[in-house]
Formats: sequence, structure tokens, C-alpha cells
Amino acid sequence: MISSSAQGLFRSIQTSSKSMLSPPHFKLSRLNSSSVNLTNIEQEALKHKVEKIGINFDACTPGQYTHQICPLCKGGQSKERSLSFHVNQNEKLAIWRCFNFECGWAGHVLADVSPTQDGHNKVKFSKKLSAETLRLEPLGIELINYFAKRMISAEVLQKNAVMQMVDDKNVIAFTYRRKGEIVNCKFRSIANRKFWQAKHGERILYGVDGINEGNTIVIVEGEIDKLSMDEAGILNCVSVPDGAPQQVSLKALPSKKQDARFKYLLDCNLDKASKIILATDGDGPGQALAEELSCRLGKERCWLVTWPKKDEVTRHKDANEVLVHLGPEALRHTVETAGLYQEKKI
Repeated sequence: MISSSAQGLFRSIQTSSKSMLSPPHFKLSRLNSSSVNLTNIEQEALKHKVEKIGINFDACTPGQYTHQICPLCKGGQSKERSLSFHVNQNEKLAIWRCFNFECGWAGHVLADVSPTQDGHNKVKFSKKLSAETLRLEPLGIELINYFAKRMISAEVLQKNAVMQMVDDKNVIAFTYRRKGEIVNCKFRSIANRKFWQAKHGERILYGVDGINEGNTIVIVEGEIDKLSMDEAGILNCVSVPDGAPQQVSLKALPSKKQDARFKYLLDCNLDKASKIILATDGDGPGQALAEELSCRLGKERCWLVTWPKKDEVTRHKDANEVLVHLGPEALRHTVETAGLYQEKKI
């Protein structure tokens, strides 16, 4: 088993092929369900899916892990066998993960087949996100305890539908929902603090499904900060999906159609909010994010949080740090005393 400390920054993908891959040509035989055992059909379907995306199915023994050259990054500069590939014992599930730091490609496929009108079986491909397709389950005690150390309760976790991966109990799954349906999922490994997202997920604000159309909305930089705001009783809060840029763009503000990085602001429609409190991190990237958001949302309706001091020199970095060290009352007070953005901007 590969150590979790070796995991790189990767993103979860579905089973559709990428143009940069050169998968081997594999033709699935036209198998008739009346003459071939369904298990064999499923195994053949799984093999077809795996080989279509460029992974050597036959190199793996069911129930064991093999290391292969990743078809996406080709092993990087060192040409190492960085792809860990696994097929379960009954050959109905294949999972993989590339441990090349510059790649991190990961995903899984299931051996699902369905009969077509001509009586033959055909592989099904689905991009719909759900707890089943993402292989999610309710949080276990280890991750509940992890959040407890950050002063976030099991009740808040359940309210926000925070889950974990079935295949890795150390991976948190923050489910992004619209009208109750999962439209994106952001994964976080507590072993190495790496993040990745569902490949076909929508880029929307985290927690947008739970906000009302009130006058004030709080925007934070990460999912744990949004959960921290809930603990402080600040429920009309959302988090950006991609974290903060390293610096403010020097280019002119792009048109709404070309503004790909911040398209989630349009998709979530914050026009009805008359007051937007920016509670981004207190570091350089956090300040850059606040500037980018205020330019798009309108500085005249933006307020900026100033995090409390730790000592004479430094301040607390974000909402969760304030919650852990100063408590929910202090966090709520910090947000309520935010100043106009133009007055507070550094």
C-alpha cells in the first residue's frame, strides 16, 4: 500500500478520455447475455473502460496494487511508475492514483453494463455526481475527532453534508450542493493537506445552497472557515471553491464571459445582497482574493474583516484560527465589526 505521505496534488476525474491521452485501441466483443455469464460481461466491461483511458488492465492481479507509467504525465521527468492501480477481487471496481506531485491524476470506474435494444450489453458512462459515483460515505469517528480539534461539531458537519471517501478514511469530502443535489465535491487529505476536486463538478460557492436572500452575505476563503462561521452563528456564509490567487491580476477586469476563474460569482448570483463581508485570510493571497472579489462585486457594498491580534506583531490568519483560539463569540464580533472595504484595504 502506498503511504499517504507520498500522495501528490491531484484531481478526481470521471471515466471520459482526455485528448492528451493515447489509449490503446480495445474493441469490446458483442457479448450476448443469454450465452455469457453476467460476471464475465462485467469483467470485460471494466477492462474496456480501463484500457480506454490508457491503463494496462492485464498488468494487475485482482486484489493487489500495481505500479504503472501514468498515461497522463508519462511518469514526469524521471519516467517513474507513479500510477498506483488496483482492481478489487471480484473485478467490479478499478481505482487509480498518480503519485507524481506535478500530476496527481486519480479516479475510479465501475463494471456497470446494461442491455441495449438489440439484446447486447454496452458499457454505460455517467457524469452525474452523487455519493455513489463519488464513492462517499458518512464521516467516521477519526474525521469527526479531527474536526472537533478545530472546534467544529458533528452537528455542523452533518448540516453541511461533509462526508469522507470510502477508499481512504483520511480524505474529507466537502460536497457542493444546489437544490440538495451534489454538483461538485472538493476532497482534502488530512495526511498531507492536499486538495483536489471532482473533474466534472460545477464551480459554485460552497454553502450557497443554504444561504437566504438576506441583505448580508459573508464570503470566506475555504470550506473549514465556512464551517467555523456556522459554529459562530453566522449562517449566511459561503466559501470560494478555488482558494486565493497569489497576487492581484495586473490586467484590466475581463468581461463576464471571459472571467473564467471567478465565473462562480455569476453562477451563484449575489446581486440581491446589499452588504458583502469579505472574511478572506489575512495573508498576501487572502488580501489579493479580497481585492479581486471587491472589484467584481462592487467596492461600495463590500466590507473587510480585520482579524484580531495574536500578539504585538501578528494577527490571527482566518476564521477557524479565531474560533479555535478565541471562541465563537470573538469570531462573531470580528465579523460584525468589519469596516468598509475602501477604508480597510491595505
